[in-house]
Amino acid sequence: MAASLRCFLRSGKNTVSALQRREFHRSAPAAVQMTVRDALNQAMDEELERDERVFLLGEEVAQYDGAYKVSRGLWKKYGDKRIIDTPISEMGFTGIAVGAAMAGLRPICEFMTFNFSMQAIDQIINSAAKTYYMSAGLQSVPIVFRGPNGASAGVAAQHSQCFAAWYGHCPGLKVVSPWNSEDAKGLLKSAIRDENPVVVLENELLYGVPFEMSEEAQSKDFTIPIGKAKIERQGNSITLVAHSRYVGHCLDAAAVLAKEGIECEVINLRTIRPMDVESIETSVMKTNHLVTVEGGWPQFGVGAEICARIMEGPAFNYLDSPVTRVTGVDIPMPYAKILEDHSLPQVKDIIFSVKKTLNI
Repeated sequence: MAASLRCFLRSGKNTVSALQRREFHRSAPAAVQMTVRDALNQAMDEELERDERVFLLGEEVAQYDGAYKVSRGLWKKYGDKRIIDTPISEMGFTGIAVGAAMAGLRPICEFMTFNFSMQAIDQIINSAAKTYYMSAGLQSVPIVFRGPNGASAGVAAQHSQCFAAWYGHCPGLKVVSPWNSEDAKGLLKSAIRDENPVVVLENELLYGVPFEMSEEAQSKDFTIPIGKAKIERQGNSITLVAHSRYVGHCLDAAAVLAKEGIECEVINLRTIRPMDVESIETSVMKTNHLVTVEGGWPQFGVGAEICARIMEGPAFNYLDSPVTRVTGVDIPMPYAKILEDHSLPQVKDIIFSVKKTLNI
C-alpha cells in the first residue's frame, strides 16, 4: 500500500514537472476581416486625427455619411469644419479644395463617381497638377481626389468609365488604384501625406467586399509606398498584370489554370502613375509571357502603356510570344446586363488569353 502511494505521488510530481516544462503552441494572431469601405474610412479617420490640416469635402459626405457610407461617422466625430457637404457643383468645390491645398491645408476631395470629375477636370489638371512645375517648385498642392472609378452595375455609358488612363496620362499627378482592403488603407494614407496631388481610383463593387487585414495593416502607422506594385501570386508560366477589381479576376483565373499545370504570376499594379515597370520587367524575364488586364477601353489604355514600356526595355528580348491585352470592349457601356457583362473582362476571357499567349 505504501509503495503504491509513493508511486502515485512520484508520478504526480513528474506530471506537474512536465506541465511546468511544456511550452504551449503559440499561433499567429488571426487576421481581421475588413471591407474596403471600412479600410478607407479607417484611413481617413486616422489621418484626420493625426493632422488637423486634413479635411474632407464632397457631395453627401457629412450628414448622410457618404453616398457609399465610406465617410460613415466622420461628421459626428469631426464636425462641420472638417467634414463638409457641398452643392452638386464639381467644378466649384474642386476649385475650393485646390485653393485650400495651395493655402496650406490638405483636402480630400470626394467625387460621387469619377465620371463626375469630368466637370472639374480643368481644376485637377490645370490648377492642381501643373502648379508645382509652373511655380518652379515654390507652390505644392497636397490634395487627394478620391471616389469610385470604372464600371459599377447597370449605370450605363455615362457612369461606367475607367479614368486610370485619363489621369495616368498627366504629369504632375500621382494615380493609385487599390484592389483589397490593405491597398485601400495603405495607399489612401500615403496619398493624404503626399505633397503632390494624388488621384485615388476606388471601385464601387469592391466597397462591400471583405479582405484579410494583417496585424501590420491594422496599425495607425501603416502606409503603402506609392509607385510600387505587389506580386499577389508567384508563378513561372506567364505574368498577369492588373489593377483594382481585375486583380481578383486574375487570381481566380490563375487558380483555374493551376489545375492544368499553368502557374501564373499575378501582379497587383497598385499605382498607375508612377508605374512600377521594374517589377513587371523582372517577372516577364522569369515567365517569358505577359497578359495585361483592365476594365478600361483598349486604345491608349494602361495595358497599351505596359506593352510599350516592355517593348522599349530590357524585358522585350525575353518574350517568347507577343503581349496580350484583356480590356473593356471599345464601345460606350450598354445598359442591358447581358451586354454589360460582355463589355467587361470576365475570368473566362483571361483564361482564354493566357492559353492563346502560351499557344495551348
